[in-house]
Amino acid sequence: MTLAHAAKQAPGGAEYLHRFFTTVNSVQAQFSQVVLDEALNTIQESAGTLYIERPNKFRWDYDAPFKQEIVADGKQIWVYDKELQQVTVRELSGGLGDTPAVLLAGKGRLEDRFTVKSMGEQGNLTWAQLIPKNKDGGFENIRIGFEKGKLKTLEMVDGFGQTTRVTLRNARENVRIDPARFRFTPPKGVDVVGQ
Repeated sequence: MTLAHAAKQAPGGAEYLHRFFTTVNSVQAQFSQVVLDEALNTIQESAGTLYIERPNKFRWDYDAPFKQEIVADGKQIWVYDKELQQVTVRELSGGLGDTPAVLLAGKGRLEDRFTVKSMGEQGNLTWAQLIPKNKDGGFENIRIGFEKGKLKTLEMVDGFGQTTRVTLRNARENVRIDPARFRFTPPKGVDVVGQ
C-alpha cells in the first residue's frame, strides 16, 4: 500500500469511537430501541429522547410504548416508571453497569474497560466493537455504528443472546443542555425504592 493510498482511507470505527469519546461532551437526540431475542425476533420496541452530558449525566425519556424516565445527575440514577407510579434510585457507581447510557456518558479511557476493534463498513455505517474486559458487566459485546463519523447506532448483546439496538435520529453533538434536564424530583405520591 502506498503512503498516498493510506492517507486517503476513511477512518475506521475505532477512530470514530475515539473521536466521539475525546471531542463530544454532550448529545441530544431522538432514539428508537429494539430488543431482539437469540433468533433476532423483535420482543420489545420503544422510542423517546435522550440527553447526555459528560461526565455521568444523562436523561432517557421513553415515550412509547410506556412512559419512563431514566435520569443520572452525576451521583445517582433515578428510574421513574409512570405507569407503575414507582421511582427506583441507586448510586451511579453501582447502578447500571455498561448500559448504553452509562457507556455514552462516561469519561476515561475505553481501553481500560474494553478491547476495542474496528469492524469495517456494513451498509452506510462504519462499526467499532467493544468487548468488555470485565465479564460481569452484563454484555458480551457492544457494537457502535457511525454514519459519516457521527454516532448513529449501538448494538449490545447480553449473556442470554438478546440484542438491544438503539438508533439515533436528529442527533446534535456538543450542544448546551439545560442543567435541569439532569435533576429529578420524585412526583408526590409515588413509591420511591432504594433511597
